[in-house]
Amino acid sequence: MPHPLDNIFWNCLSGPHRHLSTGTDRARRYAPGFSPIVGFPDPHAPDFAALRPFCAPGELFYCDAWCGPAPDGWRIEVEATMFRLVWDGRPGPAFDPAPDAVPLGHAHVDDAMALAQLTRPGPFGPRTIELGEYFGVIDDGRLVAMAGERMAASGLREISGVCTHPDHQGRGHAKRLMEKLILRQLARGETPFLHVMSANARAHDLYLRMGFRDYCETVVRVVTPC
Repeated sequence: MPHPLDNIFWNCLSGPHRHLSTGTDRARRYAPGFSPIVGFPDPHAPDFAALRPFCAPGELFYCDAWCGPAPDGWRIEVEATMFRLVWDGRPGPAFDPAPDAVPLGHAHVDDAMALAQLTRPGPFGPRTIELGEYFGVIDDGRLVAMAGERMAASGLREISGVCTHPDHQGRGHAKRLMEKLILRQLARGETPFLHVMSANARAHDLYLRMGFRDYCETVVRVVTPC
């Protein structure tokens, strides 16, 4: 029987986040303003024709799993691979490692977008912080690190948007924020998971040491209607 992580984009967009997405039973995307991610019932045979009415020319979308040439009316902008990791079942942190972290909300959207645009942690939009809990580190009035939650399905909860301003790296901010989220997710009975680009060996190694294990490595593409 397929595991929910095998097609997590679709399982989230057609399930817990259906009210935050748009599309049909053949293809769905997050509504504009959220992370530009799309999902299909069969990610290896995506129905881009069904998705097209819900997209504007020039929009960029992330999708996974499928290979082959671009479908009619679409262009592949980026192709790479990423690891999908899941918590290996060990106990989480014994205490909150970031009690001083600030919950991020509407007042922090501009700062969160600026940090995401600078550090590029993955697909991120002005409404992404509405998808779950987001926490940040504020230094001298400036958001310098953040991490939060994005996709969810079948008791799984994604940690996403993990990034630190270049001037504040090496201080453990991202790790502490992630551990805070892990602690809270495990307390809710959820299983943390996350994604990392295959080329980002440093982050991948960190996540393995923290207690995640590789679930799979998959193709990830950025596509646009043309």
